[in-house]
Parts: sequence; structure tokens; C-alpha cells
Amino acid sequence: MTETYPAPLDDAALAATWAAAWSALGRPPPAGLQAELMTAWSEPRRHYHDQRHLRECLALWTRWREHSPRAGEVAIALWFHDAIYDPQASVPGSNEQNSAAWAARSLVRAGADSDTAQRVHDLVMATQHDAPAALGSSPDAQLLVDIDLSILGSPPDRFERYDQDVRKEYAWVPGFRYQEARAQVLRRFLARPRLYRGEHAISLLEAQARINLAAALSRLAE
Repeated sequence: MTETYPAPLDDAALAATWAAAWSALGRPPPAGLQAELMTAWSEPRRHYHDQRHLRECLALWTRWREHSPRAGEVAIALWFHDAIYDPQASVPGSNEQNSAAWAARSLVRAGADSDTAQRVHDLVMATQHDAPAALGSSPDAQLLVDIDLSILGSPPDRFERYDQDVRKEYAWVPGFRYQEARAQVLRRFLARPRLYRGEHAISLLEAQARINLAAALSRLAE
């Protein structure tokens, strides 16, 4: 059976990923932390970086977790990777840095060791896709980045919705400036020899991602 792009997880399945992640770490989650994260992911300024993105990412994690040496850490990193998100942040990378710091603090508060907290911090930082860390030398980082970028290889209608939602998050940017900056981002992705690292991600997403990115560039040029 051919694998398809996942539907977002429902509430029960989402909660199961949270429980499974902490179980894998051998620690109980801090009380109220999941609710804090869900509130953060529900901020009104979010259009793409919202709960649907989180639920789609964790849907792929449930399928691909066997490719991860430390699947619990990858799941925690996914829960936190866009937990702090301000599209008008003045310092590049500050969203990832703040999200990574929140993740590390939470793990320490839960009694996780410092190595675990550091690894999850670094995984969140790997989602800063223009940074060298995004190349991810570890299988966990590669899986995390593949999952975070899975939207690029989603079905055309989902990709177009994503493209529109990103524009909404940057509604404060004038049209010509947005078009130029967005086209640069899309071209950088297309210029990569491979958008994805894992064979499972390449099989599901690579070809469609290139079609989607080319179509988005054409729309920007209209």
C-alpha cells in the first residue's frame, strides 16, 4: 500500500504522542505543560505555524519513529519546535532559540539529565533551516527536519493553503518585499540536491515538493 500524506492527529492521538514521548524518556511531564504548549500553538497570530502543523508533524512521527534512535526526544522537540513563534521577531533565529530554551528548561524541571536536555535543545535549533545545524548529522535531527519540511511535499491543495497561511503571518510585509523574500526562500529549497534525508521521506515527499515549489514560484511571478 502506497503511503500518503497524513491527516492531522485528533486529540486522543495527539495526547498519546505526548505520553509516549515522556514514557520513552522515563520521566513524568511537568504538570500543566501540555496545556501551556497547546495554548501557545493556538495564538491568533498563527495561521500556518499552528496546531494543524503540530498535529501533522506528530502524525508523521507516529509512522516514522522507528527510524529514530531516540524517538522520545524527537517527539518532545516536535512539540516545542514552533512553540514560541513571532513572525515579527527582530532577531533572526530567536523563535527557535526561545523554543529550544523552553524545551530544555522543561526537561530539566522534569528531572531529565543535562545531556537529554541539550540534545532536545539542539534538535529544536535544527529547525532553523538556513543554519548549518539544519543539515543535521544525526538520524534524529534528519528525521526531525524531514518532518518539519514535510509540508513542502504535501498534496497541492494543502500546499497552497500553507502558502496562503504563510502570507497571512507576514501580512505586515508589503507585497513586493514579501514576494522577493519568499521567492528567495523557495529557490533555496529547490536548489538543494535533495530536500529530504530519509529514504521514507524522499519516497513520500521529494517529487511533490519540487512540483509545489515550482508552482509557488510561478504564482509569485504573476
